[in-house]
Amino acid sequence: MNKVILFIAILVFFSSCKDDKKPARLIEKDVMINIMYDLSILQAIKYQSPASIDSFKINARDYVYKKYKVDSLQFAKSNVYYSTDSEEYKKMFTQVTKRISTQKATSDSLIKVESKKSLNIKKTKNKRLLLTEEDTILKRKKKFINKEAVSKTSLRKEPLQ
Repeated sequence: MNKVILFIAILVFFSSCKDDKKPARLIEKDVMINIMYDLSILQAIKYQSPASIDSFKINARDYVYKKYKVDSLQFAKSNVYYSTDSEEYKKMFTQVTKRISTQKATSDSLIKVESKKSLNIKKTKNKRLLLTEEDTILKRKKKFINKEAVSKTSLRKEPLQ
């Protein structure tokens, strides 16, 4: 019984020790953050509108790996290495989250500006249509009035000279 407890204690001790050995081809921290950002964006696109990525037969992970010239094993080992330090890993995710929030705010403001532009364009088109309609109505009234005046003057009996 004592041997079993000793074995479990030694196993827990060695498994809780942190292995700080860097992998052979460790991805730099900044590049890793960029990869995490790109993967987050592509995953969000995939879940928001799956047809957009599936229609092009694109695998998001493969695309990102090619973009940053890394392979899946290198990414996995680097991810494990960075995740061993939970505080540092949390900071990396915080940077990704801030970057996503910044991009969202920028895109929201651009969307707002574009919607204002399109609304202004619609308003000016409507004003032009109303003005042209008013002009055509006035022209029709003038023509009608002129026709009435002509017909009334032609119906008058004027003395012959």
